Amino acid sequence: MGCGKTLTAISVMGTGYMIGKLKKVLIVAPTSVVAVWPKEFADYADFPYTVRTLLGDKAHRIKALDDLEAYPFGALKVAVINYEAVWREEVFDRLRAYDADLIVADESQRIKSHDAKQSRAMHLLGDQARYKLILSGTPVQNNAMDIWSQYRFLDPAIFGNNFYAFRNRYAIMGGFNQHQVIGYKELDGLIRKEHSIAYRVSKAEALDLPEQSFENRYVALSPKERNIYDRLRRDSVAELEDGGKITATTVLTKLLRLQQFTGGFLVEDDAAKPQLVSRGKLDALEDILQDYVLNERKKLVIFARFLPEVHEIEALCKRLLGKEGLSVVTIYGEIKKEDRGTIIQQFQTDPETMVFVGQIDTAGTGITLTAADTCVYYSVNFNYATYSQSLSRIHRIGQHHPCTYIHLVAEKTIDETVLEALTKKEDLAKTIVDNWQRFF
Repeated sequence: MGCGKTLTAISVMGTGYMIGKLKKVLIVAPTSVVAVWPKEFADYADFPYTVRTLLGDKAHRIKALDDLEAYPFGALKVAVINYEAVWREEVFDRLRAYDADLIVADESQRIKSHDAKQSRAMHLLGDQARYKLILSGTPVQNNAMDIWSQYRFLDPAIFGNNFYAFRNRYAIMGGFNQHQVIGYKELDGLIRKEHSIAYRVSKAEALDLPEQSFENRYVALSPKERNIYDRLRRDSVAELEDGGKITATTVLTKLLRLQQFTGGFLVEDDAAKPQLVSRGKLDALEDILQDYVLNERKKLVIFARFLPEVHEIEALCKRLLGKEGLSVVTIYGEIKKEDRGTIIQQFQTDPETMVFVGQIDTAGTGITLTAADTCVYYSVNFNYATYSQSLSRIHRIGQHHPCTYIHLVAEKTIDETVLEALTKKEDLAKTIVDNWQRFF
């Protein structure tokens, strides 16, 4: 993870296009990663391309693909869709008709189950494509059988078309009715075959990898959510323009309400508490928890600004991690200071405590969380000093690995503007009065 799989894939696509081997590409990725691909193309692609994300309901997905095929200029055509949609009625048939030259399975461990509908759909699409590429930092979690489905898509010649023949060759079965994998055999041969068409790089080998790397995971608002967000934004601007003197407090209050909404919560004027109205960021976070914590068994730090967010994140972690006998710890304003040391110590030393969730104003300073080298920002504070301090919770003495920071960003919202300001080391409370319009 973090060693440049996306950049490498774009380079492969560009080379294939320039030598006349590729005209159409299909990228299949986790939902939270779909919106990242167009931005990666914009940053890295030095060749003609046009890209469409196939999101929304069935009609919107098919229309986006039709628009892509109708693109009249010479360029590599790239469609990006999430795994859960690939096998859906009509969408699958339309993807087959698209007939991609290259199919990329991003985070290919998502098709590790040989009999899942999305795995079977990918196998059929792969059989039709001329070229295939899988990308994963964790192709195998705890079960070597995970590799078969991914390679069935990639090249059936490596491990064959029959999962049970593969399992009989490499697995020792036992347990109830001999249905449980209790050991392995001929693993050297399996590994040789796996690596015959694979290229692997670890962070330890990537000597030029920076100490800190930053990644944005973009979350698209649904049409309904976009309408609500735009209404909140327009109302805020109207109130500020009609309210006489502009102060930092009044502007920040309006921005805070917009930011709460991008995190999934709507605060109505007469409501007793915020209501959860969107799970976009929570779903994106679930993808990260699956990949980093459950698949790779890496510890994770998650920061959020608002207390309702913290509680929803904690509930999500308990639901996912509890199934694996793992746990989460949380610190927010109401947690007694005398109890916080024990909570931090548990995260730092207990191998079963995999996730730390912190309210950024409370847990963003003065503590050490070096048991993790990856930190997710569900939402951020407007204060650069607080944000900067929070970066150092995992990047400090005692950390022996490069650190990765993942920001969850709702597209075309206050999230993008605030993150840009923090990147420029701006303290919004000090700069916002004179330029408040740019944040809306």
